[in-house]
Amino acid sequence: MGNLYLTYREGFPKDLKSPFLENCDGSFVTYGELEEQSSEYANGFYDLGLQPGDRVSVQVDKSPEVIFIYLACLRSNLIFHPLNTAYKEAELSFFLDDAEPSIFICKKEIYNNISSLDLKKTPQNIFTLEFDEDTSIQHIKKKGEHKVMDCSSEHTAALLYSSGTTGKPKGIMLTHGNIGSNAQALKEAWNFTQEDCLLHALPIYHVHGLFVALGCVFLSGSRILWMNAFNVDEVQEAIPKCSVMMGVPTYYTRLLSNPKLNHDTAANMRVFISGSAPLLEDTFNEFHSKTGHYILERYGMTETNIICSNPIEGKRKPSTVGLPLEDQDIRIVDDHLNNLNMNEIGNIQVKGPNVFKGYWNLPQKTKEDLSDDNFFNTGDKGFLDQDGYLTIVGRSKDMIISGGLNVYPKEIESLIDDLEGVGESAVIGVKDDDLGEKVVAIVVRKEKSEASEEELISALKNNIAGFKVPKKIFFVEELPRNAMGKVQKNVLRDNYQ
Repeated sequence: MGNLYLTYREGFPKDLKSPFLENCDGSFVTYGELEEQSSEYANGFYDLGLQPGDRVSVQVDKSPEVIFIYLACLRSNLIFHPLNTAYKEAELSFFLDDAEPSIFICKKEIYNNISSLDLKKTPQNIFTLEFDEDTSIQHIKKKGEHKVMDCSSEHTAALLYSSGTTGKPKGIMLTHGNIGSNAQALKEAWNFTQEDCLLHALPIYHVHGLFVALGCVFLSGSRILWMNAFNVDEVQEAIPKCSVMMGVPTYYTRLLSNPKLNHDTAANMRVFISGSAPLLEDTFNEFHSKTGHYILERYGMTETNIICSNPIEGKRKPSTVGLPLEDQDIRIVDDHLNNLNMNEIGNIQVKGPNVFKGYWNLPQKTKEDLSDDNFFNTGDKGFLDQDGYLTIVGRSKDMIISGGLNVYPKEIESLIDDLEGVGESAVIGVKDDDLGEKVVAIVVRKEKSEASEEELISALKNNIAGFKVPKKIFFVEELPRNAMGKVQKNVLRDNYQ
């Protein structure tokens, strides 16, 4: 049996009264409650008539209840489909039309205005997560034993969306085996034990907070100190109570500005882990100076989970993302798929049980991104050094990572180009001490247009998530192009850095 829930379940402590999660108010969720609640939701899904492979789309604020629902989906061999809470109506409409979920769990305001999404096919079951509301998903729960659904490790467990350079989001199918094998490799690589306490301030709608963080805890039977969002003062207060923290680089830059962060307050910490965006060497060095800890940087993406990591024991090299995890092969190739030598920059490809099953309803795109010998082309460029450590030097797909969240320029450019008075645009990421990168747009106005920065930003805010909206717009007469007519974004990045 390859069901991911059973993989997780093997790591639970023998005493199910052991705490799994501690809320900031001091209340606990035990491993027994985790099993009981997920079982009740799974029974409810069965009574609604859901079948293996049906999608359960979730766009709600961070809550332990989402973990119960996620595990219930695994138990039932349903496909869990988490959505960023910042997505606006147009974005949400696309995801729901593409995934065609049997259940959509959303905020009350979305529930009340579902018709405004103008969906091709409205989900049969729509619920909120509000307590004591008639619309709540909690009403479907049914007590009683639930037998975990037998399934293969190749069955799809989760569907997460990531845009490409065309701007059209792609559904990434992650199997029970993809997620489970990666969680096991990370638990071993990062030495998780039942004695650990993970500080969890990450969102749980993407790989980092959902699969990486929770997987390590489930498999080790350890516990979580749960925070609904990242607040620098609250996180600083929680650090002495924990042994592991996972975060994006922005978390660490903000912590460095807190006067309470020092060697003493970080003394109980075993390891600080960073991912989802590049960690600056200045941050790495300053954090060590202030706390005595070298941040452990690792590298992954939605299609692959985590690919490699700096070691727990051994040298953590700044500006590198470490060594390949167990059972993963990394190779650096040129554009003709020839293997490159040590320290030669090329395209990063990876192969292993962590690599996704394919793109949802896009078999041709899946074929394009996987080589004949099943290596996935990450779209990143980098090199391997003499010790086997991987360094990433750039992203061939021009993706921007702002505050740990992916922003795809083509998507933003398409929206800007449709605004009144705009001729064309180019969107780039520029270095930012807080976010890692911030989104900047360079715009060519149409003749006689007087479109302003304020007007364009205001229009964008109504249609896309806030993290995608440009922080600054520059107006130019024309965009720089090469001989083939392609916009030279490297020139723009140099000019506006």
